[in-house]
Amino acid sequence: MIAKSFPVVLEPDEDGGYVVSCPVILGCYSQGDSLREALENIKDAIELCLEVYRERGEIIPNPDTITIGNVVVQA
Repeated sequence: MIAKSFPVVLEPDEDGGYVVSCPVILGCYSQGDSLREALENIKDAIELCLEVYRERGEIIPNPDTITIGNVVVQA
């Protein structure tokens, strides 16, 4: 199995901790009380999602297709 780096988005939760998602895998979310815990939890969630893709014989999303960028707007 080849190791791949999946981008994730971490956002502070209004109740404390962090909500984290993987934009490559729609619906892949997790959370954690700290950044470290949130990253550990999303790693587990991504691995579970990939396992489901394999079990179903579906194509595993390629994280290299996502480009993360920023735009500047007047706020």
